[in-house]
Amino acid sequence: MLNTMKTNEQLQRDVMDELKWDPMVAASEIGVSAKDGVITLSGYVDSFSKKYAAEKAAMRVNGVVAVAEDIQVRFSKAGRRDDTAIAEAILNAFKWNTLVPESKLKVKVEEGWVTLEGAVDWQFEKDAAYKAVRDIAGVRSITNAITLKPRLEKIDIEKTIRQALHRRATVNADNIRVRTEGGKVILNGKANTWNERREVEKAVWASPGVTDVEDNIAITAL
Repeated sequence: MLNTMKTNEQLQRDVMDELKWDPMVAASEIGVSAKDGVITLSGYVDSFSKKYAAEKAAMRVNGVVAVAEDIQVRFSKAGRRDDTAIAEAILNAFKWNTLVPESKLKVKVEEGWVTLEGAVDWQFEKDAAYKAVRDIAGVRSITNAITLKPRLEKIDIEKTIRQALHRRATVNADNIRVRTEGGKVILNGKANTWNERREVEKAVWASPGVTDVEDNIAITAL
């Protein structure tokens, strides 16, 4: 069988091209190295949004099986904000986002490092809180320590997840094995791309009753 796996040089070039294509990323600020499907990103950017965008851009590239992210956020004097201002901006963002259950969350900010705590019913609420913070000026990093405590429902989680996977056009459900232990879902099998693996995770987290996901899906890059 013909080996179509990209060389390290090809993969590095593809990731660099994807970074240049993404308007959120200043490609000249990001260093890229590749080894056996693993991409390492390095450099300095002036916002957490750029750091996040660079990581997502690398994950989109076919042939990438993992991303090691070593990008640091550094602010100019004009770009710095004190922790109180950052916390106030986050709380205000929560108030204007209907997906964020602000009354269930706590926010801690220390030198631009944001920690989110609390308990919510759904993964999308946890994700919405993270997204609301991601683009706040002055944020250096985010620790999303929000936990899931879904309402108890009598539902076959495994069956619901399998049905969801089969509905997704971007997922080959036959290659995915699903096992549950209470609210924990254990995934095994293979995906062709990082994005396909993420689509599987999204489908799982959208299922009611899921409190944890162990993703063991291997990426078999084309």
